[in-house]
Amino acid sequence: MATAFIVLVIFCLTVVMIMSGRGGGNFYVIALVFSGIPIHTASTTSQFILVASALSGALIFGKAKALSWPLVFFFGGLNSLMAFIGGFEAYLFSGTTLTIVLSVALGIAGAAMLFPEKEASKTAISRFGYWNIMESESRYVVNLWLAVPLILATGFFSGMVGISGGSFLVPLMVVGCGVPMRTAVGTATAMLAATAFTGFIGNALHGGFDPELAVPCGAVAIVGGLLGGKIALKTKPKELKTISGIITIIAAIIMMMNALSSK
Repeated sequence: MATAFIVLVIFCLTVVMIMSGRGGGNFYVIALVFSGIPIHTASTTSQFILVASALSGALIFGKAKALSWPLVFFFGGLNSLMAFIGGFEAYLFSGTTLTIVLSVALGIAGAAMLFPEKEASKTAISRFGYWNIMESESRYVVNLWLAVPLILATGFFSGMVGISGGSFLVPLMVVGCGVPMRTAVGTATAMLAATAFTGFIGNALHGGFDPELAVPCGAVAIVGGLLGGKIALKTKPKELKTISGIITIIAAIIMMMNALSSK
């Protein structure tokens, strides 16, 4: 019965998170921890769920041509490498420490989602460290001096605590690279699949994988990812962004209080 309830919660979270390009790893971890799952097992299971949901969501966005493949491969590769390292190093820290770190990150991500996003200038910049990407009628100017360090840091942290990193990736692409919101959502979803996979491997190497819990959660995440992707193409993600930001901040406060009370 407990597992069935967790699976239902994971399905609902997957639909909403894929719609806004945020994977949902932070909420998966919260739901699993609150259900009595140890933090390391929760992190590993979260990454497994993210792989399933992100792949199915990316399939929908890819068919609709609502993602940027150059950004997926370049940033996704950097993100995935650091996610593996972060997942492998996670066992150097106690469960309480990881919970506190996750709470702080959730608070920052939640606050960032409440600020309005303004698209950056799309005028070509012919200087070292700037990547000009042309796709159809759109131009993205990527400031590599800013984007690369942030992507590396996001990947490492995502792998360590079992979150997706989408809360940081979407604003980075919209504000720093001038990527349209809908394209940023699709691109982040595709990138999260690779990040989650390497983070999952890093965590699973230490024995934190529970197939009896992860497999049913992964199965409903596939369905949720497909549904969330289809809804995202027909709605405006900005409203969901604000709601997700508020919920994220509340979740961060609750998790911080829980971590401090368990000391």
